[in-house]
Amino acid sequence: MDILFSPEARELAEKKAVFWNAVREFHIKNGFLEVETPVLEVTTGGADAKPFITHHHALDMDVYLRISAGELWQKRLMVAGLRKTFEIGRIFRNEGMSAEHLQDYTQCEAYWAYADYEDMYKFLRDCYKYAAKKTFGTLQFKINGFDVDLGKKWPLLDYTAEIKKQTGLDIWTASDKEMEQKLEKLQVEYDARNRARLMDALWKYCRKNIGGPVIVINEPKITSPLSKTSPKNPNITERFHFIIGGSELGQGYSELNDPIDQKERFEAQEKLRKLGDESAQMTDDEFIEALEYGMPPTAGHGFSERLFSFLMDKPVRETQLFPLMKPKE
Repeated sequence: MDILFSPEARELAEKKAVFWNAVREFHIKNGFLEVETPVLEVTTGGADAKPFITHHHALDMDVYLRISAGELWQKRLMVAGLRKTFEIGRIFRNEGMSAEHLQDYTQCEAYWAYADYEDMYKFLRDCYKYAAKKTFGTLQFKINGFDVDLGKKWPLLDYTAEIKKQTGLDIWTASDKEMEQKLEKLQVEYDARNRARLMDALWKYCRKNIGGPVIVINEPKITSPLSKTSPKNPNITERFHFIIGGSELGQGYSELNDPIDQKERFEAQEKLRKLGDESAQMTDDEFIEALEYGMPPTAGHGFSERLFSFLMDKPVRETQLFPLMKPKE
């Protein structure tokens, strides 16, 4: 009924269609092949998130709704010889709701063989500019109180240096207890089950103060289970995040293609799951086997409809036509 009586609601639906069409067009123009990957999975992968579980009656087994747009499947396609793939599709995460988060939303992910994270952040930056210009006719936006110009230079920002700058804490030398004390002093809610979650909580506090656009690099290996280790520093990865309007609006990395390293990281994630971290990733033995056949150096990216909602300067829920609501009694 809102669409029937509200020109604004109709315009929003039309703009969102233009936005995703522009994203698709940019990828195809740059040689990416659009693919479809499974929504129901035996193991979840590609993100740190709690999945939805459902039952497959024909096979009589529980399966998970995917939490990424086919990350591990698209990497298999790189092993199979494809060179550039992307998918725009629905993903599902059984987590909290906020102005930035929903459980059921659209995401774009792409993978590019013989490229690295630097190639990918340049490509994705240009994709954002292309989609914004096509959809809104401008690169200047007001987002969460920040004046954001996507047309200006996007500087690089060091992950750990920014945390130290804003909090005074060096996460390389600080103990878990010191990080907990700092988070309590900053009045930030945090998950104390492992060091990676503490680092992430500190980072989320810091990023809300960054208007952007900036490209954050040099994220610790402990928080990046699928990213390739930097050849310059074994403690960090070749990963990037885009920070716009005080939030993460996209990320990517040079993909880990060493099966031994990947297996070790999956095992570390499984230990976290056994300690109660439901967002930690599961081991995917079939994916490890695929890596053993040989995946070329590959870069990937992922971003969601949160980008569109931020460009509209609206909560993400208000940019969906049919957000999930509890039924009336």
